[in-house]
Amino acid sequence: MSNASSHRVILEPAHIAPAAAEEVAAFHADIIAEITAAIAKHPVVVVGMAQNPHVKKVRAALTAAGVTFEYLEYGSYLSKWRERLAIKLWSGWPTFPQVFVGGTLVGGETLTVAAIADGSLAKRISG
Repeated sequence: MSNASSHRVILEPAHIAPAAAEEVAAFHADIIAEITAAIAKHPVVVVGMAQNPHVKKVRAALTAAGVTFEYLEYGSYLSKWRERLAIKLWSGWPTFPQVFVGGTLVGGETLTVAAIADGSLAKRISG
């Protein structure tokens, strides 16, 4: 996808009214603080939700690869959807799991499994 028009466009901060930006920043700020604290403390953090098969698969893949990780769970399909929305707004990643390695969002299940396979996840952890 080299065509710039095929990429998702994100609204520039200059086009968000200050009051709206404050509302977004305050939306479940406690959850975002919890996640950022975990990311600062642990080399690998998985943010997920109960009953989601992709979350279960990425946790299993990390465990099988011998990768220690911190897991934070926010509800299931029928609970804590607002909290998960705040996480998505913060990270820009639209689904769960959200895997952070060395403070960087790696992605979800597919990208994390690929990073395990190609060795880039281990490089991020060590360096």
